[in-house]
Amino acid sequence: MAIATQNPRRISIPNPSFFSLIISIALTICAFLFFPYSTAGGGATTFSASLDHYFLGVPVPRRNLLSFKSDPIRLRIDQIRKQATDHAALASAYASYARKLKLENSKQLRLFADVSRNLSLLLSDHRHLLDPSNPIDESAIRRLDRKVKDRIRAARSLITDAKESFDNQLKIQKLKDTIFAVNEQLAKAKKQGAFSSMIAAKSIPKSLHCLAMRLMEEQIAHPDRYAEPDTPPPALEDPRLYHYAIFSDNVLAASVVVNSAVKNAKDPMKHVFHVVTDRMNLGAMQVMFRLKDYGGAHVEVRAVEDYKFLNSSYVPVLRQLESANLQRFYFENKLENATKDTNNMKFRNPKYLSMLNHLRFYLPEMYPKLHRVLFLDDDVVVQRDLTALWKLDMDGKVNGAVETCFGSFHRYAQYMNFSHPLIKERFNPNACGWAYGMNFFDLDAWRKEKCTEQYHYWQNLNENRTLWKLGTLPPGLITFYSTTKPLDKSWHVLGLGYNPSISMNEIRNAAVVHFNGNMKPWLDIGMNQFRPLWARYVDYDNDFISLCNFGA
Repeated sequence: MAIATQNPRRISIPNPSFFSLIISIALTICAFLFFPYSTAGGGATTFSASLDHYFLGVPVPRRNLLSFKSDPIRLRIDQIRKQATDHAALASAYASYARKLKLENSKQLRLFADVSRNLSLLLSDHRHLLDPSNPIDESAIRRLDRKVKDRIRAARSLITDAKESFDNQLKIQKLKDTIFAVNEQLAKAKKQGAFSSMIAAKSIPKSLHCLAMRLMEEQIAHPDRYAEPDTPPPALEDPRLYHYAIFSDNVLAASVVVNSAVKNAKDPMKHVFHVVTDRMNLGAMQVMFRLKDYGGAHVEVRAVEDYKFLNSSYVPVLRQLESANLQRFYFENKLENATKDTNNMKFRNPKYLSMLNHLRFYLPEMYPKLHRVLFLDDDVVVQRDLTALWKLDMDGKVNGAVETCFGSFHRYAQYMNFSHPLIKERFNPNACGWAYGMNFFDLDAWRKEKCTEQYHYWQNLNENRTLWKLGTLPPGLITFYSTTKPLDKSWHVLGLGYNPSISMNEIRNAAVVHFNGNMKPWLDIGMNQFRPLWARYVDYDNDFISLCNFGA
């Protein structure tokens, strides 16, 4: 049986030459996509040759990528060098930050420095591999690559671990910088405030100036009425009476001292007040103390110029005032000069060279017939009878004063320069200081100890202000170093011109309260809680005081 076969569909096969062309193009595209190459180093020639061999039917031996082209290795070498250098610099920067921030963990500083150094040494030790002029050793490059990666991994791990502490330290450092800037502004404001406070404290209020001028006008209009007697009354030199020395150019303040002492005295007739002022205020003082009866108490008013022995050939302070350097220091009115040192600004006040301040060192010569005298500052108020001081056993000491030291405060080291060999040799830096303002002086013991000569000796040595800053307390501490008798603290309470926290019980029990400090009670800046202690002794019924608008 014959089987008929169907003729199958005829399939058209493309021309062999066209098929070969399509394959060639595809292989070329794949080669470009998966085998990038560079024309440098003969890569393109090698690749073209491989293709030629392939299409020509020549078998091509199988080769790895590094042998197939050399440029990627050179690129990798450059990458290794760059990564190692960058991480070495980064580790060095962190080490520098750690050093700047003064991190407590010094180990971190060493680790960063070691990582940076190791990376640098690694590149230095393999510089022959990194030199492009040398032949490439693929195995050595791989080993170097592994070492660099290990060190970079260690550097990154160290940076990650330290990041938090570094961030905190950077924040702390920024905060410190801010605090420093604020402190600088605060210090500047304090200097300006201290200078303003000094002006407010040392300037003469309009009312005080008015009072002095009106009193002087009265003295000029009626000179005979207020002239001192030709023959001083015997009481002024009677050693059996109670003598006070008050040196001041403030008419109102001096009158308050005398008023308070007289009103609290059991027998005012036995009290003698020696008031010394300068020539400019002499007339005003004379009128003020002649206008009132002090219950029989004696008041002598003299000018410092009346004591002829006080001249520049005898008094070191007067001789030093003639120095051009000292005059420039005190009288050159420049804000920058006044505020260079806030702590010692007050010592630039010319009053510290005034003879009214230094008269206290000449009491035996001013009052040669007296045995004892009580020195009072013009910013004190007497609150009880003081005659018990004249009955006090001074144990041969010259100066009776209340000590002011407590803890480490107000010791000799605070007033004098103990880096100077003379001061260091003669005095104890921990010796207790005492206060001027109410000082009871035994003039006989003073003459015996030659205290004025001691004062002259040390004042001459301090002409250039190398032993102490100017003022009267440091030379007083030196002059009466071993001749001061401590008095009970209830005799003299200080600080009413700067310390608002003084106990009122302590003030009420005090024989004398002292408005030392800038906030004097006759100034607007005086502390209101203490002002009545002083104001109660102002003669508001005095016509001259009422005319000058002193508020009661």
